Amino acid sequence: MPLLVVGSVGLDSVETPHGKVEEVLGGSAVYFSWAAHFFAPVRLVGVVGTDFPKHFRELLSKRAIDTTGLEEIEGKTFRWRGRYQGNMHSATTLAVELNVFERYEPRVPATFLDSQFVFLANGLPSLQQRVLEQIRGPEFVAADTMNHWINEKKGELLEVLKKIDALILNDEEARQLTGHPNLIKAARSIQAIGPKYIIVKKGEHGAILVTPRGFFLMPGYPTEHVKDPTGAGDSFAGGVMGYLAKRGTVTEETLKQAVVYGTIIASFNVEDFSIQRLNRLTMEDIEGRKREFEAMVRFH
Repeated sequence: MPLLVVGSVGLDSVETPHGKVEEVLGGSAVYFSWAAHFFAPVRLVGVVGTDFPKHFRELLSKRAIDTTGLEEIEGKTFRWRGRYQGNMHSATTLAVELNVFERYEPRVPATFLDSQFVFLANGLPSLQQRVLEQIRGPEFVAADTMNHWINEKKGELLEVLKKIDALILNDEEARQLTGHPNLIKAARSIQAIGPKYIIVKKGEHGAILVTPRGFFLMPGYPTEHVKDPTGAGDSFAGGVMGYLAKRGTVTEETLKQAVVYGTIIASFNVEDFSIQRLNRLTMEDIEGRKREFEAMVRFH
């Protein structure tokens, strides 16, 4: 089934101990779409400025990513500049230029309104709400958020949580949102607000899937060559939602498999800057690493 994603499309400048890149393709919707397209057709809704390089749009269109909903308006494209140091667990944001993204009002094309699987990438909760108001009866909606919205727009975020099926967030955000240091308690507290499923990302330590009946622990894939962690969380979410859209149904078992695929794709994403590693990735690569991973975690 087609999968709709609404989020940022931008130009990133990133510095890590392994190198530096300037104005490469980035944004939450880009990483998500690239990961998801291995499993299902992706419908992307976002905005860029008139300075957005044409070859980046062409690069997206060459994949199974429908860019009909990628608006271009007068002005500059969203930009992010960051630096990773040491163990590269988190980025230091050096500059953020919202540009056209600051005044963006998402408009879902008519041909996208029947999307059954929807992902609201990290963004202003009021914009996520307006997207939901446009979609006709989606089967499964998941969303992402960040500490800034929890701090500044918690009331609006809570309204969004009442209308979605799943929330994907990291461990710090789960604790911040609920006040619970224990992640299982934090997830149960979020479930009480609305979403049936909670996926808590723990970086290199994997993820926890919390369902109404229990929880599933997923270790991180032990990647040796981490070059740039930018977009790892978004590519994880793309793998999860892409697999669910491919299966066309959401159960605890399909969710477990989806978390496995999300983990695998994120492990590839960090091996190069921007979407360079994902661009070279094949489904054979993904399945091969999945078999390796299964052998690592299997025991009697």
